[in-house]
Amino acid sequence: MEFIQPTSWDEALAAKSAFPAGMPIAGGTDVMVELNFDRARPEALIDLTRVGELREWEEDDGILRIGAGVSYTRVIAELGERLPGLAMAARTIGSPQIRNRGTVGGNLGAASPAGDSHPPLVAARAEVELASSRGRRQVPVREFYAGPKENVVADDELIAAILVAPSTGAEQFSKIGARNAMVIAACSFALAIDPVARRVGTGIGSAGPTPLAAREAEDFLEGVLGESDGWDLPVALGEPVVERFGELVAAAGRPIDDVRSSAAYRREALRVLARRTLTWARGTA
Repeated sequence: MEFIQPTSWDEALAAKSAFPAGMPIAGGTDVMVELNFDRARPEALIDLTRVGELREWEEDDGILRIGAGVSYTRVIAELGERLPGLAMAARTIGSPQIRNRGTVGGNLGAASPAGDSHPPLVAARAEVELASSRGRRQVPVREFYAGPKENVVADDELIAAILVAPSTGAEQFSKIGARNAMVIAACSFALAIDPVARRVGTGIGSAGPTPLAAREAEDFLEGVLGESDGWDLPVALGEPVVERFGELVAAAGRPIDDVRSSAAYRREALRVLARRTLTWARGTA
């Protein structure tokens, strides 16, 4: 196995072009597990820890560009006010040591349906910036996942950054697992309410082959907020609205039975998480 340690972004892209089957590694919190259990033996490891550009973030013209190498700890500390949903999810990931090493870009690359950063990114309608020696492209995160642990990144591409607008309204995240901390989600859900764009976003984790959006639930809540002037006024939502929202979110899931949960439990959990996050965000009458 080759070990390549580029010190610039151009060198990193050249390495990926030369070794299309090479495995990028930054925090290593997912990659090293695969290697240690002999689940993967790539032709090369491309260590991106010395590529400074990947550890930078900036805001330009109302959009945050977060380098793929920005750690969960920094998301919490530096972006918590701008992206509260993502910061909430980051706080639930592993231990402090894992949060110091792990990156949102790595979570996207692994593309596990249970990845905690996925639901808030789906809810916020983020985009993923991909780059290769051929150029750059942007993929909506809702089109990024191709299947369980699969994504649309081409063989010669690397994940460069995540592009997302700062929150303008309430964002919430919640998950259920076997315990309160250091646990892979049996089910998770994120909610983003954008009063400026008049848009609701949802994100479902660990209840389908890929992270999902509950589109009917989004349309329903957008309609309710529009009819009640709820975008501009702090209008509390009634129990029937909260209950219907939960039902629509649960219906959007595509769960299976596995070692962490049954499909039936995940559907019920989605209903509960959707109700919970909406109540936290808006309250009930």
